Amino acid sequence: MYTQSDLKKLVNKAILNLSYNEEAEKLNDPVKYILSIGGKRLRPVLALMACNLFSDQIDEAIIPATGLEVFHNFTLVHDDIMDHAPVRRNLPTVHSKWNLNQAVLSGDVMAFIANECFLQTPARSLLKVFKVFNKAAIEVCVGQQLDIDFEKSVVISHEEYLRMIELKTAVLLAASAKIGSIIGGADDRDSELLYEFGRNLGLAFQIQDDLLDIYGDIKVFGKIPGGDIISNKKTFMLVTALEMASVEQAKILHEQLALKEFDPETKVKKVIEIYDHLNIKNISENLATDYINIAFSLLDKVSAVTERKTELVNIANSLIGRDN
Repeated sequence: MYTQSDLKKLVNKAILNLSYNEEAEKLNDPVKYILSIGGKRLRPVLALMACNLFSDQIDEAIIPATGLEVFHNFTLVHDDIMDHAPVRRNLPTVHSKWNLNQAVLSGDVMAFIANECFLQTPARSLLKVFKVFNKAAIEVCVGQQLDIDFEKSVVISHEEYLRMIELKTAVLLAASAKIGSIIGGADDRDSELLYEFGRNLGLAFQIQDDLLDIYGDIKVFGKIPGGDIISNKKTFMLVTALEMASVEQAKILHEQLALKEFDPETKVKKVIEIYDHLNIKNISENLATDYINIAFSLLDKVSAVTERKTELVNIANSLIGRDN
């Protein structure tokens, strides 16, 4: 069995060994840059763990799993452009370090590099794997479009928000687990159970991420809480608060959302006061817990040896801030 650390090393080695068209170094440099600046390698590691549930021979899954990481980083390059974000992982974003045109083109080529990785899937499972990946890739784009649409919406429901994060975040985690299991030789039932495991894990992770932006420990996360509030980002907490708020509370929230000039500390304080009054933190934590419990119940049903599931349990717990 492989540990999370073992698998991350294998993915990092595969990333270093990716092939590039050497005719245009300016095209390749931003790709190498975004892939070199860290990240959990969560999606390829999840895929390899799912493969390892059913097979000790994970070598043939490493390059397709790496394709998941390349695709994920492609979405980050384009997301940063759309969000006008200057920093990613405490370093300049691609469009900030180079320029907008370079970032768009380098992001584009990453999508096709990901395809090249998937073309190295064993022939017996290539078509099935590529269909899972392609469906997830389209859904991620749909999720990003919904996210953009929601920026202009005064109010969205928490159901709409959950659907958006399902598409933007959760489906690629789900597809990663399913792809790894298919290459590992899982049957349709087990690969679908692992897809649903990844989907529920992704939903729990994103809600937890929303929570940490406000209630996370600055010593642990290294950033001042409330960045999402300052930027008026739609989060599960905000959309739920707007649904639950009294007339007066809703008025305050909308006033804070409409401010063009403001003191960030004051704005964060006023919004959190309403969240606390409405018990939004507990509501969000409970929903994240519900999703992770569903994920674990699905993993229990997968017909693999229990001991082989340990690393999947560990990575799931780490994503939602559990110690065990």
